[in-house]
Amino acid sequence: MAAHPAGENPYILTADRAQAAPETFAGRLKFLGPGLILTASIVGSGELIGTTIFGARAGFVGFWVIIVSCLVKVTLQLEFGKYALYTGRSTMAALNSLPGPRLGRAGWAIWVWLVVMMVKLLQVGGIVGGVAVLLSLAFPAVPVLWWLPPCVIAVAWVASRGYRAIETGSIVMTAIFTATTLLSLLVLQWTPLAVTGAELWSGMTFDLPPEVVFYAWAAFGITGIGGDEILVYNYWLIEKGYAARTGPRDDSPEWTARAKGWIRVMKMDALISMAIYTVVTAAFYLLGAAVLHRLGELPRDSDLLERLALIYTETLGPWARWLYLGGGLVVLASTMLAATGAWARQFADAAGQFGFIDFLNPEQREPWVRRFAWLFPCLWAVAFLIVRDSATMVLIGGAATMAVLFVVVFACIWFRLKTLPASLRPSRRYDIALAVSIVAILAVGVQALISALARVSAMP
Repeated sequence: MAAHPAGENPYILTADRAQAAPETFAGRLKFLGPGLILTASIVGSGELIGTTIFGARAGFVGFWVIIVSCLVKVTLQLEFGKYALYTGRSTMAALNSLPGPRLGRAGWAIWVWLVVMMVKLLQVGGIVGGVAVLLSLAFPAVPVLWWLPPCVIAVAWVASRGYRAIETGSIVMTAIFTATTLLSLLVLQWTPLAVTGAELWSGMTFDLPPEVVFYAWAAFGITGIGGDEILVYNYWLIEKGYAARTGPRDDSPEWTARAKGWIRVMKMDALISMAIYTVVTAAFYLLGAAVLHRLGELPRDSDLLERLALIYTETLGPWARWLYLGGGLVVLASTMLAATGAWARQFADAAGQFGFIDFLNPEQREPWVRRFAWLFPCLWAVAFLIVRDSATMVLIGGAATMAVLFVVVFACIWFRLKTLPASLRPSRRYDIALAVSIVAILAVGVQALISALARVSAMP
């Protein structure tokens, strides 16, 4: 996969690096990568843990939530990504440009992001713990806690190597977990637990039992591309070289043609990744509904990973244990890798907005990205040691992700109406799709708030 030339700063746009986008499908394929890193991040905690729990509790009736969650957010991803292409600005610089109150050098959006990320420490901590649990299931002689240090070291080492290492690792693991997940669902069709067409149709009735609304809310926040992943997408676009090849904005016909060309490449990257994570997410949900819900197995969130492995063994045969363990391990490890690279860049960028470093200067940015790439896996491991409940940690983080999604919605509205160059305005059909996405997300948010208040009021 082509990437930004080594030694050049992708966060500084210069006219000499501007380059027209490829016109052919094969040419555009060479520049795929940012979306596949997101896919590696997306298909992880939400799918293996959150989606499976939702399927186990709701059965097939909640299938529509998964499909809608995966489809409606991609226009926000594209809108945020376009901002990176025509401005070259990093994510935190983009958030800091939004109107509204400020505290010190940082605007309200960065403070909201920072608070949510503190909660999301639990989510990624649950992923780290999930990797350790699966390794312990595969090798019972080695305790769960003994697996934490090698997991942290391995992921931190790869993530600290830079964009190319993260992209390569993400692509390899995306291919593996896609194949193993689809194979699991396919094999299930030759058992008494095969999914029928009537059951699939029942999952598209847009109805939910009240007792599973909280899990639907968490699933909507986790599955598909979440608010935090939309924010991260800009770093991968910039480091892949999309913005640098677009060049500094001068509104000339040449610049406009380049910008439109790279936006088309970005759309292809985003849509291919959406197709992959939608299929895999749907497969995980159907596995949870077909296996756990039908058998009446509603394991405690804390022992979901272990119980799921046993149920696969009982229904598909002893060989399925290794399929599950191997696929599940790759799923969680891919999320851990992508999250490490993402958190390192976000916090280094935020440090720049707070005035601690010059993020645009690679001599200051890159050392801090490497430090954060080692720091956060350690913090996630500590979080797991304190809570020791991977599934609950993931669900809490998924619910918190909705707050970031609201920030992204506001930012996308602002970018679309106030900053997008007139020459890059999209079609009416695209604007309708963007409006539908915004309305759907806000509607889910209101329903989630009502559900949360109802749960609180019902508590003794």
